[in-house]
Amino acid sequence: MVKPIRKAVFPVAGLGTRFLPATKIMPKELLPVVDKPLIQYAVEEARDAGIEDFIFVTGRGKGLLVDHFDHAVELEMTLKERGKDEALKAVLDCIPSSGRVFSTRQHQPLGLGHAVWCAREFVQDEPFAILLADDLILAEPGCLKQMVEAHEETGGNVVAVEDVPKEMTNRYGILDVVEDDGRLARAQGLVEKPDPEEAPSTLSIIGRYILGPEVFEHLDKGERGAGNEIQLTDAMAKTIGEVPFHGLRFKGTRFDCGSRAGFIEANVAFGLARSDLKDDVREILKRHL
Repeated sequence: MVKPIRKAVFPVAGLGTRFLPATKIMPKELLPVVDKPLIQYAVEEARDAGIEDFIFVTGRGKGLLVDHFDHAVELEMTLKERGKDEALKAVLDCIPSSGRVFSTRQHQPLGLGHAVWCAREFVQDEPFAILLADDLILAEPGCLKQMVEAHEETGGNVVAVEDVPKEMTNRYGILDVVEDDGRLARAQGLVEKPDPEEAPSTLSIIGRYILGPEVFEHLDKGERGAGNEIQLTDAMAKTIGEVPFHGLRFKGTRFDCGSRAGFIEANVAFGLARSDLKDDVREILKRHL
């Protein structure tokens, strides 16, 4: 029987240097797309997929991220007194249940694998999800919910994947595929950021993962990989053969909000997806094009 996915890890310790000076004080994950911060989209996607425990791997100066998912008593009282019920509901709806938000520190920037390793005591021996807030996905149902449904079929490890141009394989973890039905691709190996001429495929991992606790056995070793960092991809690759490993081609559109152009595109796309904003956004685009 496949265990349910109840816990999600959010690695949010990065400095966000591409968005300086905006991120000098404010965590990049709090940058808003339309009227909601990136991290809230990720948490809501996780909650809609059945996640119960939300684990933030933070760094120095990232306390605001956790505070965002707590009550703001004065604000809530003011909104209530002024009859701003819709705004009050928006503020309250993003708060998980008490005792379900956890935070731990990644004291050194040693890579994504190290960030995930920092959450090991909260995850324990359960399968768990990882969501990278920089990868914002417009999908219905949400990407993680699609992955949970796939995991119920396959067990083991499931990652979200999409095809990228051959010349861009050196930016991603790439699957070495042995079977592919167009939706699920079974991998016999993974390569972190391979040169295009050495890439086993163009099927790239994006920022959504469902992993078994076996990955911690390999992360515990602290082995360095590409960029002299502890790579999550390397640890995942070593679980192949121990557990099944599949890539899911999710239904939806991913926006790379780790780049400025991707962040701007996400704001446009999410604005156009809103019934209360789409007409205004179209008119704005017409004026500027």
